[in-house]
Amino acid sequence: MDVRKEPGGVIRHSVSREDMILINRLSKTELKPDQVYTFAIRLCDNEVDRDWERFDQDALETLSRLFVGKSGIFDHNWSTEGQTARLYRAEVCRESGTTSAGDGCQFLKGYAYMLRSEKNRALIEEIEAGIKKEVSIGCSVTGRRCSVCGKEACGHQGGKMYDGKLCYFTLREPVDAYEWSFVAVPAQRKAGVIKSFVHEQGAELKQLLASHPGCMRQWEELEKQAKLGRSYMDGMRKELIRLAGLTDETLDLAIFAKMAEKMEEDELLELTKVYRRRMDELFPPAPQLRPQKAAPREDEDRAFLI
Repeated sequence: MDVRKEPGGVIRHSVSREDMILINRLSKTELKPDQVYTFAIRLCDNEVDRDWERFDQDALETLSRLFVGKSGIFDHNWSTEGQTARLYRAEVCRESGTTSAGDGCQFLKGYAYMLRSEKNRALIEEIEAGIKKEVSIGCSVTGRRCSVCGKEACGHQGGKMYDGKLCYFTLREPVDAYEWSFVAVPAQRKAGVIKSFVHEQGAELKQLLASHPGCMRQWEELEKQAKLGRSYMDGMRKELIRLAGLTDETLDLAIFAKMAEKMEEDELLELTKVYRRRMDELFPPAPQLRPQKAAPREDEDRAFLI
């Protein structure tokens, strides 16, 4: 099950000697403190979120190891051009209060670095100004456990009470951490979590193939073919709507266009034939060249020709 969590933000952090040791384990060349900009991130926590899911302490501990070395990007766009920072350390921190599940509040804190370059200057200024601060993580877990019955899959609904017990789901056993992203302030009510289920609903295929270059090339080729297919279908629909509009003035083209959007290829082909025949009946094609009369023969008697 792939999960994205969006409760966290950026926290000011000053680079130390210990930080530079960890950073230089990830860098190809030895960096100096004045070459890097560091900041801390609240990645995720163990509170029951808006989608009635949560990480437990074991999951947070596992994620603290999986996220070390992972890239920071923008809006979960998996592109090397968007790589801007990298996590060099992560730890589980405690804070005051109790979660809805009855546990002590904990959160996963990550420490990231980026180069102090001209390219990153504007981003660093936005982080310092508090403009760029919301972050989201992408990771994979093996499943989730219902708080009511303890099962992986059941009919209980998150957020409802069953015999006085709140139903929520605990995300279990993280197996991979993909990336963390700078994101805009979530506008939707359920912006805290964006997920897809590997076994139950099918994961994002592109995300699953990202670590397999050969498969990714096949995926990109399939995307090209799919784009051509969509272009072909769009062209068929436009031609059908054009013919329908020319042959039936009483037709509401807006409604007809919505109907055409739901038609498959065979339906579009057959209906296009119908409207094309109607088009030929209403506007029969005129020949471009008219037949010319044969020139009279020299021995022909033209006395009676009028």
